[in-house]
Amino acid sequence: MNRVAVFGNTGGGKSTLSRQIAAVTGLPLHVLDKVQFKSGGIPVSPEEFTQAHQRILDSERWVIDGFGNPKLLWQRLDIADTLVYIDLPIYIHFWWVTKRFITGYIHPPKGWPENSPLWKSSMNSYKTLYLCEKYLTPKYREYVEKSKTTKNVYHLRSPKEITQFVKSLS
Repeated sequence: MNRVAVFGNTGGGKSTLSRQIAAVTGLPLHVLDKVQFKSGGIPVSPEEFTQAHQRILDSERWVIDGFGNPKLLWQRLDIADTLVYIDLPIYIHFWWVTKRFITGYIHPPKGWPENSPLWKSSMNSYKTLYLCEKYLTPKYREYVEKSKTTKNVYHLRSPKEITQFVKSLS
């Protein structure tokens, strides 16, 4: 486990899990939201993001949390030796986005760029929930199924499985 890609729908606990994986394994954590956005949620140029993403991929050890963009996502999954796919029922994703939105006014979400627009980001997450479920989730499931013979694959389908996975790392 040297190059770990954590992925799945929005609001699934990817950032929390990525931090836990990095803490237990000692792998450097790269949060793509912090690479892709400046303070205040202002996007960096696509070229700047692509270059930064490539520098991360070129390193020998990493945990990458986030989506980025579709082209770079599939490239990252291909390079990773370990895939951690969070595939929870959509109602859990919906609830966790809502919980993050409500608590975000008191404690800004960990892993988000400083001064990120909570309202705008949360509304975008609600939209993304359904788009991801409809278009990306079937592709993710197919990809992880095919990858089981060549990579370490962890297909986590419940909060309980996420907890068990973290415990198994210790």
